[in-house]
Amino acid sequence: VGGGGTLPEALKEERQLGHILPTSSEASSVKRSPWGFLLTGIVGGALVAVYAVATPFITPALRKICLPFVPATSKQIENVVKMLRCRRGPLVDIGSGDGRIVIAAAKEGFSAVGYELNPWLVWYSRYRAWQEGVHGSARFYISDLWKVTFSPYSNVVIFGVPQMMPQLEKKLELELEDDARVIACRFPFPHWIPDHVTGEGIDTVWVYDVSTFRGREKRP
Repeated sequence: VGGGGTLPEALKEERQLGHILPTSSEASSVKRSPWGFLLTGIVGGALVAVYAVATPFITPALRKICLPFVPATSKQIENVVKMLRCRRGPLVDIGSGDGRIVIAAAKEGFSAVGYELNPWLVWYSRYRAWQEGVHGSARFYISDLWKVTFSPYSNVVIFGVPQMMPQLEKKLELELEDDARVIACRFPFPHWIPDHVTGEGIDTVWVYDVSTFRGREKRP
């Protein structure tokens, strides 16, 4: 009975000094904490990975004009190459996707460049160019097509969508030299009259020589 009055005071002093043993709930919390940190790390890492993979695909879709990735068919590539015969000078593929057109053009002897907004597709295109042995003449860059100047190129290939063609038509008309050729796949330009058309259905290719439509504009 005499010690009953001093025990609480002793416990109180031990708590203040930090020597009191943790309660059962505190002990279990301490034991669980490493697992909590591990779980948090796993979930956080997974979210970062999903963000890193998804962002290059989601970001283009949030733009005003989206240029979706639809792989070119073998027939489309064949038609483009046919329209490049007897042509010279550097080539650019606007929205180069997985690099098929650029690689095919490089195999035909062109110095070819592809601009693509999706970094995963650019990295894959570079790997494919190296695998095909044309990495010296087939180059790929991560870039928004509206920020690229196309005046250095004599041959332009575009797999576009209808919403972007009027704006792109104006851009190319301002930037390209008279000896340039523009090859449109899947969708034609709205105002230019093609010099050549080849293929059928989705494999149709429209060819526009800059000198031709500029000549039409200069006529009275």
